[in-house]
Amino acid sequence: MHSYKMSLPARSLGTLLLTLAAAALPAAASAQGNWPERPIRWVVPFPAAGAMDSIARTLGEEMSQTLGKPVVVENRPGAGGNIGAEAVARAPADGYTLLIVANGMAVNPALYRKLNYDPVKDFAPVSLLAVVPNVLVANKAKTQATTIRDVIAAAKSQPGKYTYASAGNGTSIHLAGELFTSMAGVQLLHIPYKGSGPAVTDLLGGQVDYMFDSITSAKPHIDAGKLTPIAVTTSKRSSALPNVSTVAEAGLPGYELSPWFAVFVPAGTPPAIIERIHRAMVEALRKPAVQKRLEGIGAEAIGSTPAALKDHLARETAKWGELIRTRGIRAD
Repeated sequence: MHSYKMSLPARSLGTLLLTLAAAALPAAASAQGNWPERPIRWVVPFPAAGAMDSIARTLGEEMSQTLGKPVVVENRPGAGGNIGAEAVARAPADGYTLLIVANGMAVNPALYRKLNYDPVKDFAPVSLLAVVPNVLVANKAKTQATTIRDVIAAAKSQPGKYTYASAGNGTSIHLAGELFTSMAGVQLLHIPYKGSGPAVTDLLGGQVDYMFDSITSAKPHIDAGKLTPIAVTTSKRSSALPNVSTVAEAGLPGYELSPWFAVFVPAGTPPAIIERIHRAMVEALRKPAVQKRLEGIGAEAIGSTPAALKDHLARETAKWGELIRTRGIRAD
């Protein structure tokens, strides 16, 4: 039996491929030039109503006006943000799918034994958006500590007695506590919850002593006189709580945890489209009305180049990966 294969001479095949490639170039250029031609999906990998969701919706409204097409927020919560991140990693690299992330993008590679995406290879950076500081708070009715030195002294006098709540293992609230106890050389008992809401409820109820909560959720209780603000976790004071010192200046030099939010798109997205997304985001972040809305949730606008975000992710991944491995932290 003879087998036959359809084939072209090498020269003819090469000519055909070049012709096809040349024909595709104008179409690709045209598609990029006309972008966006339909609504843009912005995936938020956590439930609605949180700081991340608020930031995406605030910026999405402004970007819709700039780009001329709706920017539609889609909440895809689950697995510490991994479900939404994986969905975007698998999406077409055409500029119609965005992902807003927080510190988890740098934390999850060390926190989870297996991820179905690579934070570096599967995404292209667009811009840092904002920082929402965490603040160490205490139940005013239960805990007498009002300064970092008070917290450290109490913890050293009775190791393991005092507790701090978190929104779950590996969250910025938890890592703030781990970094604090590591640098201060003290023992505080970590009590993880399934989210910030129930953790705050128990803090207010006196079941736990402390929490490194987001300013977004802590400030209303601070203003109501129920929680004592002790220090913020960022390197500089927060405009939302200007009279509250940083952990570093209050007694633990070098301490810093800055919960950040940023935007990525699927790897392979054309640079020209990334530039247009970036420009629309930065323009939105510069608007006084946007900054005022962000300040309302304790967020401070940043904005950055894609290259700066790439470098920031690398530094954060190294910093938190080391802490997670050293402290033996695992996902819930």
